[in-house]
Amino acid sequence: MTITAAATPVTTTHVHLRTGGTSLLLDVAGEQLPRVLHWGPDLGELTEGDVAELRRASEPPLVSGQADVVVPLGLVAEHSRGWLGTPGLTGHRSGADFSTAFTLTGVTTERPDGDPVVAERVVVTAADDVAGLVLRVEIELLTSGLLRERADVTNTGAGVFDLTSLDLALPVPTEAQEILDLTGRHLRERAQQRHTFTLGTHLRESRRGRGHDASLVMAAGEQGFGWRRGELRAVHVAWSGNTRTYAERTNLGDSLLAGGELLLAGEVRLGEGEAYTGPWVYASHGTGLDEMSARFHRYLRSRPGHPRSARPVLINVWEAVYFDHDLDRLKELADLAASVGVERFVLDDGWFGSRRDDTSGLGDWVVSADVWPEGLGPIVDHVHGLGMEFGLWFEPEMVNPDSDLYRAHPEWILATGGRTPVPARQQQVLDLAHDGAYAHVRDQVLAVLAAYDIDYVKWDYNRDLVDAGHWPTGQAGVHRQVEAVYRLIDEIRAAHPDLEIESCAGGGGRADLGILERTDRIWTSDCIDPLERQQIEAGTALLLPPELAGSHIASPVSHTTGRAHSLDFRAGTAFFSHLGIEWDITRATPEELARLTAWVAAHKAHRDLLHTGDVVHADHPDDALWVHGVVAADRGEAIFTIVELRTPVANPPGRVRLPGLDPAARYRLTPLAPGDAVTGRTGQRPAPWMAAGTVLTGQTLARVGVQAPALNPEQMVLLHLTRL
Repeated sequence: MTITAAATPVTTTHVHLRTGGTSLLLDVAGEQLPRVLHWGPDLGELTEGDVAELRRASEPPLVSGQADVVVPLGLVAEHSRGWLGTPGLTGHRSGADFSTAFTLTGVTTERPDGDPVVAERVVVTAADDVAGLVLRVEIELLTSGLLRERADVTNTGAGVFDLTSLDLALPVPTEAQEILDLTGRHLRERAQQRHTFTLGTHLRESRRGRGHDASLVMAAGEQGFGWRRGELRAVHVAWSGNTRTYAERTNLGDSLLAGGELLLAGEVRLGEGEAYTGPWVYASHGTGLDEMSARFHRYLRSRPGHPRSARPVLINVWEAVYFDHDLDRLKELADLAASVGVERFVLDDGWFGSRRDDTSGLGDWVVSADVWPEGLGPIVDHVHGLGMEFGLWFEPEMVNPDSDLYRAHPEWILATGGRTPVPARQQQVLDLAHDGAYAHVRDQVLAVLAAYDIDYVKWDYNRDLVDAGHWPTGQAGVHRQVEAVYRLIDEIRAAHPDLEIESCAGGGGRADLGILERTDRIWTSDCIDPLERQQIEAGTALLLPPELAGSHIASPVSHTTGRAHSLDFRAGTAFFSHLGIEWDITRATPEELARLTAWVAAHKAHRDLLHTGDVVHADHPDDALWVHGVVAADRGEAIFTIVELRTPVANPPGRVRLPGLDPAARYRLTPLAPGDAVTGRTGQRPAPWMAAGTVLTGQTLARVGVQAPALNPEQMVLLHLTRL
């Protein structure tokens, strides 16, 4: 349905998008950019009169010391309208046109027929003839109830317009008194942090070209909101480069969440007729974090390109062999992997060029004749002969100074000119916006993929972008680099449409929805210590469903922390996600191999539920206990885990609740093997009900719960529920 044609006067007064339990109500009356009257839970059908009354009821009074007009918060905030918070669009034309005053020129809406992703779309156009700019904002309400919006700006004036920011804003209600976002570092991604939503701006910027420290989501909600309680709203910027996300509250009573790409100085300079398109900004809401994140999960699963086949259990050989690539040893590892039920074998770093350690060879994507005199064919054929898929590690965006590529083309790195960026991991970043560098990487990667039957690529990215300029101009090049990476992945996938790609960036440094438009999973973290992984994976799950997050069964002693854990704790932590193994199982005992086989078989038996159901968490008062699970879409089955992270306050720890079930249905609840062994060395015992199981209603399990077993710290138990 078209409300108005673009470039004609807007005659309607509002647009109301509704689906998936979400309403977006836009006020498009007048000539200014539309403002959001409501974004959040579905308001039901509204008449023109209803909207007029809501508009009138929402208008604030004029107060002393402020503008003599009501100051609106448009989709793109404008200082010219009296908004004194962060403006949405900033830039200039040789110092002028720094402040925009857009006039609405058109609003169009449509309902795409048969689209599994997009339920409704509205496109807003506006122009500022004085500044010489045209703005277009595209808003989509997705079938999951998730909202997304993006904007583009076109320079219609004379000369160059230097764009410095283009952020999209959404209001949040006064009740939002607390902010949650994510932070982290290499080996400790996605840690949650909270603080009071005070006056001012809480700004999170990522200037690394990736995001170990970036916030996947920023949420604002009622004080003390949890997994299942408290109204909240959250945003995510779907961009794999520099980003900015912020929460802002003014002393006029306005609060918002906003985000966009972080543009470096001079990075986007628009000549006459040129345009810049910003990334999608996604927005979700819910009562509790589970409902908020479920909208992201349902959206990702609705995409036509979302992985539909059972996620293959894999083994990655990095922590088993590191750079020591010996064919006989790798064959032995593959034989054992196949025997325990592994379905995909991934050969990691060290197969190419002079890459015998991490100091050389990056950029020379040619199979090393020193290590692989017969090429990769013998290991590829052996793996396939065992019925497993074969995967291979690449780091296409990087180069070691000690490489044939760098010696031939030192000018092909991202640099400002006149100096070399500080080294990191003894490597530099290839400038893929340079045609020669792009062609070199593309052609060498495609040659390897053409020479061997490769099913899977682990695409790594191991250093931050520093002094990331484009040669020969020295102009900031992060934006162009991200566009080139997207183009490169798209080109490789077009040539090999059945290839699956994992996004790895020193672990979980690139896990945004931009990269996931063209990859099949993310490597959640280089740290696979299961205790650390409990919080890392909880933070990741705020955005991504478990089938997109790689989680591996670690070695008995963690490579990154030195902590030792039982096989059951290591396997039980990885159980819910895209399961893998990162352990030299040639050193495992027969008893360990038998136990590992049982864990792999259990995962395979239940992965359809784990990778299609709703992820749920319990709000337990003692944060030493971690209770989460997956409930089938029809609520006929569920698997939960109770994890004791450390010694709880009470011993025994009391009841735990199991949310998300059908309240009226009766469920049989039993421990699930092999995650049913809860007897520890200190004599801890299962709860009495666990011996024979129990039958309770979903309402009882959610409101009363069951007694938790007395576990040892860093121990867990799996629970299986089936509807009777």
